[in-house]
Amino acid sequence: MEDYSTILGKEEQDSVEEPNDAQWLSKEEFAASKRAARDEVFSLSDETAMKVAGSSSEFQQFLNLQAHFDQYSTVNALLILAQDKNASRLGSFNYWKRKNCSVKSGQRAISILEPHEYVKSDGTPGIGYNLRKVFDISQVDAHRLSPPIPPHRTDRQLLQALISKMPARIRLMDELPDNLAATTDPETREILVRKGMGFPEIFQGVAQELCYAETIRNNGNPPTDPRFTAYCGAYLLCVQYGVEAKNFDFTIAPDFLREMSAQEIKSELSRVRDVAEIVSGRMAKSLDAQEKPEKDQESR
Repeated sequence: MEDYSTILGKEEQDSVEEPNDAQWLSKEEFAASKRAARDEVFSLSDETAMKVAGSSSEFQQFLNLQAHFDQYSTVNALLILAQDKNASRLGSFNYWKRKNCSVKSGQRAISILEPHEYVKSDGTPGIGYNLRKVFDISQVDAHRLSPPIPPHRTDRQLLQALISKMPARIRLMDELPDNLAATTDPETREILVRKGMGFPEIFQGVAQELCYAETIRNNGNPPTDPRFTAYCGAYLLCVQYGVEAKNFDFTIAPDFLREMSAQEIKSELSRVRDVAEIVSGRMAKSLDAQEKPEKDQESR
């Protein structure tokens, strides 16, 4: 087994070719139809949030999808789950057209929400949402499109990136209570990591404690259960970076969510995404710095 102690110790608008309602409706009717369409999509996100909270399998499926579409908001991840749970790569009609791909005949677009800023009647800024129609690559004639090549990263690179610029110190321990992989010292805030583990266990344990550190730092809007949020955040990071995640168990995870409203559930899911995004952001910067010398060498 490899020893990791040396690391630890130191768009465009859509133009789908369909009838343009604006030319047949008055300005007021068109605005009302747009509002109704947005309301329908928001309702779909609410319904999906309730389903996710009520089913362990749906809950884990949502986490898998959110990890894959990590740049998408929680609401949009819920909408994608509701409309095409097997989606893998999304783009607007014009996006695929620019890629020299065409949307197959008869395909139904996936509706998501695109935020935009506007000025309210009282002069204060506000955030509104426009409907955006996208298509998955499975709905597109993409035979001319080369598949993306995922970056190859070693376990050591990923672990080094995980602990880069972390907000806590790591201390290696011979043993931890309940045979935990890692835990946080409540007094010193150090992350205690059990010695002698393999890469997946180390990554999972440290990722969970780093997500936990972010949840307790966010005093203005804390999650209902910071430990649960951190557990889910660590799972997102494992899936996102291709780290083995078979030890995660969500069979009873949604229990405390079942008594919540759809909006409360979405808020809890958003906090999971947010803490994972903070850790992932630090990882991305570290990985870019690690990979830049290799890219420079290749370009010579």
